[in-house]
Amino acid sequence: MLASMGIPFADREEAGRELGALLRALALTDLIVLGVPRGGVAVAAPVAAVLGAPLDVVVVRKIGAPQNPELGIGAVGAWGEPWLDHRLIATLSVPPRFLEEQIAIERDEAARRVEAYRPNAPPLDVGGRDVLVVDDGIATGGTVAAAAQLLRIQAPRRLVLAVPVAPAESVERLRGAYDEVIAAYTPEPYTAVGQWYRDFHQVSDGEVRDLLKEASSR
Repeated sequence: MLASMGIPFADREEAGRELGALLRALALTDLIVLGVPRGGVAVAAPVAAVLGAPLDVVVVRKIGAPQNPELGIGAVGAWGEPWLDHRLIATLSVPPRFLEEQIAIERDEAARRVEAYRPNAPPLDVGGRDVLVVDDGIATGGTVAAAAQLLRIQAPRRLVLAVPVAPAESVERLRGAYDEVIAAYTPEPYTAVGQWYRDFHQVSDGEVRDLLKEASSR
């Protein structure tokens, strides 16, 4: 623990182990753990190991604002309706044409990643099961809100979001999308997810594939 340095986690693996230990108290049953690629899968893998649950991915893509792609104004999956932050879109006066184009681009990328992460393997069935969505942290929450929207269509028994770190206001906002929202830390002030990790390297598609393969062999 690096709390004394103001950084809770050394890396995503440590964050996942701590989060998994915290989640034992929820007594989730018939559980499937879904990581949000890419970084969320590196946290979800140790969570799944701690909880003894299968691991898969839920692929959603952030829609970035004009001139500032790191600022999420929405998110979209390979299928289903996008999640949009209408308040932020109005504040930034985002052109409808820009929004339509970005939704199409990110939907195509989501479909590509689904195929890249589990080629020739169908997704695990979440219907009627306890489903735990894991990301490496939350900023605006658009990505995990979109994930909830996609997963609700498949009628999970219980839908839980768990992250190592998130701003308190985003946690509260997401309670309407999930049956339960767990954040190990809700520090303030909160600037970005990466500030709470000592190692926050860009996770590659190859790392995601390796983590899924390792989990499936357990």
